[in-house]
Amino acid sequence: MGLPSLVAYHRAASVGRNSVRPIGGVPVTRHVLVVADSLAFHGPAQPEVPGDPRLWPNVMAAALAAASDAAVEAHLVARPGWTSRDAWWALTKDPNIWGAELPRADAVVFGVGGMDQLPAAVPTYLREGIAFVRPGSLRRQIRQRYLAAAPHVMRATGGPFRQLPQSATDRYLSRCVEAVRYVRPTAPLAVLGPAPFRAAAYPALHGHAAAVHAARRWAIATNVALVEPSRHILPTFRDGSCNPDGMHWAWSVHDAVGRDFAAALLAQGFAAGD
Repeated sequence: MGLPSLVAYHRAASVGRNSVRPIGGVPVTRHVLVVADSLAFHGPAQPEVPGDPRLWPNVMAAALAAASDAAVEAHLVARPGWTSRDAWWALTKDPNIWGAELPRADAVVFGVGGMDQLPAAVPTYLREGIAFVRPGSLRRQIRQRYLAAAPHVMRATGGPFRQLPQSATDRYLSRCVEAVRYVRPTAPLAVLGPAPFRAAAYPALHGHAAAVHAARRWAIATNVALVEPSRHILPTFRDGSCNPDGMHWAWSVHDAVGRDFAAALLAQGFAAGD
């Protein structure tokens, strides 16, 4: 399902949604759609259930609720390793998103793009093609050998490729924004900037600064609020409170990023009591 189908669905669904109003002064629950990668549900020790109040989408929802007179719920759609391309596919191919969550969203947050910046030892199409190798025994051997060799290749070469090229990141994020702005034109929108990392699996670091610069440039060009997590993450590398994998966040980072997202949405007029 592409953008034309999203447009058609919105026209059919908007009447039903717009007819929902508070009755007798009783506030309704507001909804924030969050499309993200594992940073949205992984803590400093392990993956957590999406309802864990310590995770940044739920911290964001609680902060939004505290600034208003109604409940706010964050509806998380996420998988490990998702890039901005995966976000576009989820937004346009999953009927639970384009058919339910997006039409009723009072705000939309994209927590993707950080995976895109990570170095890769081979081009994306070769790496992702491993999943289609048959038989399964051969696929597992190839994957094991790739995972074992990739860090050494990245260390020796500085990481010759990105998980997703910057041009593709910009293109897919722009498509996501275009879709949201058509279906929910007044909904506040924010995107997570590339997070710093110190991971043995991704030893090349030179691409992060360029990714941050590109994200800022893209956010200005598309007029999208960019939440940058670096200032919250870097101290956790020094004090050791981040996940040992060097990728996932301390609870202090979840709390800070969630509050930053709430502030970004509130600055755009999100008011849960409307």
